[in-house]
Amino acid sequence: MASLASPLRLCRGILREIRAIKGLEYKQSLAYNYVLDQFRKNQITGERYCRAQEEALHASHSYLCLLTSTRQHMALYDMYHGKGQRDTEEMAGIVGLRLPTQPGGKGWEK
Repeated sequence: MASLASPLRLCRGILREIRAIKGLEYKQSLAYNYVLDQFRKNQITGERYCRAQEEALHASHSYLCLLTSTRQHMALYDMYHGKGQRDTEEMAGIVGLRLPTQPGGKGWEK
């Protein structure tokens, strides 16, 4: 199994996503306090090692993936969601394509 990212890196990633969602007041949110509390509670010390810490790392990695994917989905949705009826040529231009033209000029192309 591939190794997961370090706990500090995961914590920073989750807090970055919370900051992107909540704005400047993210440190007063319940989610921020909960994430910090969970990461502090599941730290590995020299005196103890428990399996729950590995489970917490896996769960936090999954949660970070969910937060990142949701933010990227919303950005793509806002960018490409139709704001009314668009014609085929305009939609092709949005995604970087051109409509085929027929050589010889049959009268229907522009």
